[in-house]
Amino acid sequence: MNVDLSVRDLRQEDLRWCSWSGTALHLWRVAGELERARTDAVDYLAVCSPADLPVAIGGVDYEVNPATGTLWQLVVHPALRSRGIGTLLIRTAEQHIVAKGLCRAELGVEESNTRARALYERLGYLSYDRKPGVREVEEPTGLIRRYETVCTVMWKSLVIRPREDN
Repeated sequence: MNVDLSVRDLRQEDLRWCSWSGTALHLWRVAGELERARTDAVDYLAVCSPADLPVAIGGVDYEVNPATGTLWQLVVHPALRSRGIGTLLIRTAEQHIVAKGLCRAELGVEESNTRARALYERLGYLSYDRKPGVREVEEPTGLIRRYETVCTVMWKSLVIRPREDN
């Protein structure tokens, strides 16, 4: 069964439909990133169903490394994984990076997340570094704790095609 999906900017009002993407703390952070999107520091995208509800979300940060678009917070609704939605999200993010005049995409993936890493490798990303990662996570009890991990840093060269004049 094929379903037509669209990709657009994530909006504040979408967050009420995104509880599948993480905890309340995560959504609070996404809301903060949407404020940064107003300044063009980031693009925050949503892959949407025909009903215009987000089924995948993720961002591109242009300030982490000024010569690179850094993909982060990529997540697909758990019930819809392995259907090409993550690929659509990443390819659209790459188009946004190229539209900014940049030719490199980068991302970090937790070493324990072999499924995501396999997707990134399939899409042409190459690992080049390992870095410790630290973030706060919210427990089901509401307790916030420090989570430490190791991430593989991956990059991909993007081709900027010359514009054809009509």
